[in-house]
Amino acid sequence: MPDIISFGTLQLRFLHSKDDTGGSVDIFEMTLQPNARMPIPHYHDRWDETIYGLSGVSTWTIDGKQSDLGPGESVFIKRGIVHGFTNRSTGPATCLCILSPGVLGPQYFMEMAVLLSAGAPPDPAKMKETMLRYGLVPAPAA
Repeated sequence: MPDIISFGTLQLRFLHSKDDTGGSVDIFEMTLQPNARMPIPHYHDRWDETIYGLSGVSTWTIDGKQSDLGPGESVFIKRGIVHGFTNRSTGPATCLCILSPGVLGPQYFMEMAVLLSAGAPPDPAKMKETMLRYGLVPAPAA
């Protein structure tokens, strides 16, 4: 497991994964650089997600409602709920992401990093296929 998984304006560092917790949880720090955003809003039906703000301010859109997340604040994303994020601030924002149960692991993010850093514009069909293979369902276009 690499120390940092980096793609575009996002950096992730896994603290625990499904592989070392027997599938109980995935826990990782995520740093969003200014203007970072989730490439494709999505939902998942196999795990819940809790996001805890560590530094900076990120904006989370959960089920159509926006919430700013600062240090010491948290949001809960129940499985099946469409969500996305952005960092509209001028500085980085870091949060702790807890996925329960742990079914995703770092491999998904490593595969997406390859797709997003291939030098050419990302292939939406390949991104969608990768997401679906790991249990993330892209949200229908608004």
